[in-house]
Amino acid sequence: MKILQAKKSSDSSFVFTSEKRELREPLVLIFGNRYMLQDKQLFREVRELFPDGHLVFGSTSGEIMGEKVLSGTVVLTAVEFEKGHFLVKSENVSTFDHNDVALGQNIIKEFPKKQLKHIFVVSEGSSVNGSDLIAGLEQSGDGSIGLSGGLCGDDDRFEVTLASYNESPKEGEVVAIGFYGESLEISCANFGGWTPFGPERLITKSRKNILFELDGKPALDLYKRYLGDKASELPKSALLYPLSVKTTDGKSIVRTILNIDEQRNAMILAGDVPEGSMVQLMMATVDDIANGANAAAKLAVQGRETASELAILVSCVGRKLVMDQRTEEEIEEVTHVVGDAVTVSGFYSYGEMAPFAGQSSCKLHNQTMTLTLFSE
Repeated sequence: MKILQAKKSSDSSFVFTSEKRELREPLVLIFGNRYMLQDKQLFREVRELFPDGHLVFGSTSGEIMGEKVLSGTVVLTAVEFEKGHFLVKSENVSTFDHNDVALGQNIIKEFPKKQLKHIFVVSEGSSVNGSDLIAGLEQSGDGSIGLSGGLCGDDDRFEVTLASYNESPKEGEVVAIGFYGESLEISCANFGGWTPFGPERLITKSRKNILFELDGKPALDLYKRYLGDKASELPKSALLYPLSVKTTDGKSIVRTILNIDEQRNAMILAGDVPEGSMVQLMMATVDDIANGANAAAKLAVQGRETASELAILVSCVGRKLVMDQRTEEEIEEVTHVVGDAVTVSGFYSYGEMAPFAGQSSCKLHNQTMTLTLFSE
């Protein structure tokens, strides 16, 4: 596996972290600030650097490169696989009238199943229901194909997210990368570190990822009461107090609020919040989040037969807001576990995709650190 990394700020060209060398038809992951990705010149610049590259773009709420967390930049990671290979497919939510299950089903049909090891998703994050997207991607599978990835971000603005494959980044795109070959070892894991507090409440009215009522009362009213003065900063302030959703199977999934609907007194979340589930507010300290990143890394390396060469990290924007000036501590915790020799790339997101530990089925998470580790 041959890897190159580079970064650029708004007033500079790409600067490589090591001497640039030729790569043959590499996978090029470009994670960056939404405003920079909207500049049409960026696509041309990356294409000139990698004329035969497979270019995957995604907007972020912060860029990860090595042990650094950056903001207002674009980071690039180009990978040439020596034995394994990959296939990239994309669709737009508008094509399927925002039926995210159908979108996922359509994408997965495009991937031949022979030797398919893993699919990594870079999805638009403004309107997609991550739970439905995963359901569509996994509907025809038997759990033997790994699935991970994340929903693109837009800092803490929640305005526009962008993604694309081999074209200028645009709204509504969902990109899936399929990795093939017996030579590849790919593992993934996630962990949060958030602690529930306050009373549990019953979801009495919801529709997929829209939460209307808790204990028969308007959910948004109750949430605003808890936030107090911070209610005026919604939806940004909601990232500090996500919801723990305990479904009927006993599993707890963290959900953050992507937007609010004042007219319907409802909250729009990144994934499903089924009726009959119990909900509780959550909070975390900086140390909790750093320890959670450490735990995620340990789960990801557990049982691996080969040393990792590439780590793609997807962490939630809510974690970044809580950690503030200490955000890099969670990245340092990860690199301490996976090793300094591993190339680290990634982004801060509006949602993370990975299975629970010990399970094969993928879930949409919020407020977690998710790792996907690659080696040949």
